[in-house]
Amino acid sequence: MAQAQEAWSSRLGVILAVAGSAVGLGNFLRFPGLAAQYGGGAFMVAYFVSLLVIGLPLCWVEWTLGREGGRRGFHSTPGIFHALLDRPWARHLGVIGFFTPVVIYMYYVYVEAWCLGYAVNALTGRLHEPGLDFRQFFASFTGVNEDGAALKFSTSDVGIFLIIVFILNFVFIYRGISKGIEKVCTYAMPALILIALIILGRVLTLGTPDPAKPDQTVLNGLGYLWNPGNVLAGLRNPELWLAAAGQIFFSLSVGFGVIITYASYLRRRDDVVLSGLTASAANEFCEVGLGGLITVPAAFIFLGAAGIAGQGTFALGFNVLPEVFVRMPGGQIFAVIFFVLLFLAAITSSLSMLQPGIAFLEEGLGLGRKASVALLGLITAIGTLFVWYFSKDLKAMDTIDFWVGTLMLFVQATILVIIFGWRIGVNEGWRLMHEGAEMRAPSFYRFVLKYITPLFLIGIFVMWLLRNVAGWNFSFSAPTFQPSGYITDLIGANPSPVARLTVGFIAITTLFALILTHLAGNRWNAARAARRNRHT
Repeated sequence: MAQAQEAWSSRLGVILAVAGSAVGLGNFLRFPGLAAQYGGGAFMVAYFVSLLVIGLPLCWVEWTLGREGGRRGFHSTPGIFHALLDRPWARHLGVIGFFTPVVIYMYYVYVEAWCLGYAVNALTGRLHEPGLDFRQFFASFTGVNEDGAALKFSTSDVGIFLIIVFILNFVFIYRGISKGIEKVCTYAMPALILIALIILGRVLTLGTPDPAKPDQTVLNGLGYLWNPGNVLAGLRNPELWLAAAGQIFFSLSVGFGVIITYASYLRRRDDVVLSGLTASAANEFCEVGLGGLITVPAAFIFLGAAGIAGQGTFALGFNVLPEVFVRMPGGQIFAVIFFVLLFLAAITSSLSMLQPGIAFLEEGLGLGRKASVALLGLITAIGTLFVWYFSKDLKAMDTIDFWVGTLMLFVQATILVIIFGWRIGVNEGWRLMHEGAEMRAPSFYRFVLKYITPLFLIGIFVMWLLRNVAGWNFSFSAPTFQPSGYITDLIGANPSPVARLTVGFIAITTLFALILTHLAGNRWNAARAARRNRHT
């Protein structure tokens, strides 16, 4: 059904592309921040349990379903579900798989522009000006103080960088799978890893830079993040499990609809078991082996525990680390390459968010590459402009991230694993997964895929709803329910007009996606009827 038959040019190319979609800002900022917040040892136990129970199984599920959908001529989640399930409702179930990454792109590209802007400002020396307040610079650069404040176009503002990265993404996506996404990832991923290794080498050789603070050493910095502490006590904290499972979703790009689309461009007998494992391993190396050893230890060495505690992802990356680079010998150089690293991680991820939308428009509406790129560009430009304008307190971005970038991931992941283990059947799914496989997955994953993964996902999702929607304090002896800010922003005594407007925007976008999916279904059904008539 697709207008153009595309394919990856090499096995390495698809592995690097999938790894590139997974390796993003979360690897170098979100993961180390969460590990430090929840205690390294306890968090890592929950993290690796989540990796083995939901991360790796979901990767295999998406690779398998995607390749099978591609065999049947479909590359979007609605099309793949339409082909595999052969039910009228199936294509609507797949809306999440292209709607979610496209909407996430609308704000992710905004953060991507921050990375490029900070790299340029580090290069010009702006971030090393004496007395520069990095919190004020971040507020001015991103417009968090006032709606519309970010609509500026100097090098000290995000505007010009947002336009550059937005255009750059669509230039690459226009070039297609092999000449665009694969080529970018083939160069960007090795460059990213090399830069990370250089920065890691510098961090590990910092020693004790301030003799007046002998406790702030590189070893103590590593210990602050990785010492086990009271693991059992930590594991009894439900919020730790929520954080660990959530990080797996962000880290491996499972549930986004990206991997299933990428896998649909595989050839009929291409391996998915070893390739999926390799892509996951590459991501874990970047996250645990590089991101976990750079960000927090470097901040601890120069700022101590007080400089790290309570810092969120953005504060750690764009407030704390620039302060670290100012104090580090040769810090300007390392600031430049660090933000280049973040930019490379971001663009390989943002490209992956666009491809599911392109695939759907081409095969669902019969559009050519130019038309599909133009339409998707218009849709995402509207959303990005919305996030860009409503920049105060990053309210629009945060609201979209909660309702789409978090909630929808749980829903989509649960749908995928239930389709694999229960609708197709775990035995048939297992057979499909191992066609052309160069290694066999451990046999106990049959049981995991059918029972453990869906139950774990549903359990985590229920916990997430109780904590982040109902506001339960996770106490049975003295339970309290205080709706989260995301709820009170909508129906509280003092609702947020921006949050309400953002949810309205999400609803309109969802309705538009459903209408397009309905039209695509009519087209697919007409094509099927035409084939049957030809055969009779």
